[in-house]
Amino acid sequence: MKKNFAQLSSACFIGAAALALAACGGQNAGSSDGGSGLSGEVTTDGSSTVAPLTEAAADMYREVEPGVNVSVSTSGTGGGFKSFCAGETDISNASRPISKEEIADCESNGVEYTEIVAANDGLSVIVNPENDWATNLTVEQLQKIWAPESEGKITNWNQVDPSFPDEELTLFGAGTDSGTFDYFTEAINGEEGAIRTDYSPSEDDNITIQGVSGAKGAVGFLGLSYVEENEGAIKATSVDDVTPSTETVQDGSYTPLGRELFIYVNNSSYSEDEAAKSFVDFYVENSTDVADRALFVPLTEDQVTTARDELASLG
Repeated sequence: MKKNFAQLSSACFIGAAALALAACGGQNAGSSDGGSGLSGEVTTDGSSTVAPLTEAAADMYREVEPGVNVSVSTSGTGGGFKSFCAGETDISNASRPISKEEIADCESNGVEYTEIVAANDGLSVIVNPENDWATNLTVEQLQKIWAPESEGKITNWNQVDPSFPDEELTLFGAGTDSGTFDYFTEAINGEEGAIRTDYSPSEDDNITIQGVSGAKGAVGFLGLSYVEENEGAIKATSVDDVTPSTETVQDGSYTPLGRELFIYVNNSSYSEDEAAKSFVDFYVENSTDVADRALFVPLTEDQVTTARDELASLG
C-alpha cells in the first residue's frame, strides 16, 4: 500500500508545531486562537477543472490562517495564463502544461514561475443516465463522434455503431479557453484544437453536466471529479474497457485520458509575499487531503517528492 502525503510528512510534525512546520518548508499553521496573525491576499485564476482543488486548499488554509484571503477565479486555463503571464496573479490553475506561446509571453513580461503537479485527474466521457448502450466506447468511436470531419454527418448514435439505437446525438464539452479542451482534442483527435464545432462549448463544466443530464442522447467530456460530484445526473463510460478511477489514473492504465493537474506559482510572489508562500507550502504539504476533499486523484509518492523538491528549489 502506498503511503499518503501525511504519512510521508509525519516526521515533520513530531514535536512542537511551529518547529515542525518550519522543518517542512516554513509553513506557519498558526494557533487555535486565530492563526499566526498573517494577513494578505493571494490571487489565483485559470482552469475550472482545477478550481475545486484550489478552493479546497483555500478552505482548509482558511481554518489555519483566517487573515489571508485566497481568491479563485475561473477564466479557463488559457485565460488564467494570460493573467498570470501579465503578472496579475500569484498562481495559475491549469489542466494542461503551459504552452510555448505562453512561456514566451511570461518571459517577455519578466514573469518567472515554478510548475507544481497538484493532483491527478481522469478526463471522463459522460452520457445521460438513461443511456444504456454506450457503457464502453473505444477511442476510435470517440474520434468518429468528435472529429472535425464528423460535423453535420454524425448526428445519431446508430451512425457511431449500428448496434446503437436510433437516438439523436447531442454534444457538450469544454470551451476553447479550457485546458480540458486542449487535452481532449489532442488525446482523441491527435491535434490540439481539432474538433467539430457544432457542439455546445462552455468554460463552466456545470453547463456540460446540465446539458448531458437533460438529453437522453447527449454526450460530453469533463474531469473525473465532476462525475463523482454529480452521480445520478450523469454517468461516465469506460474507454477501451477501462473505467476512469483513482487506481486506473494513478497506474496509467486509463489512457489516453488520464492526466496531471497543475498550479503555476509566480516565483516573485513566493519569495517576496509571505502570504503567498505560506499558502503554496500548505497546498503542497496537504496535497492528499486537498485532493480527497475535492474528489481528485491524489499524487503518487514520486509526484509528492517532486513537488516538495520544486518548492525547496525556491528556498
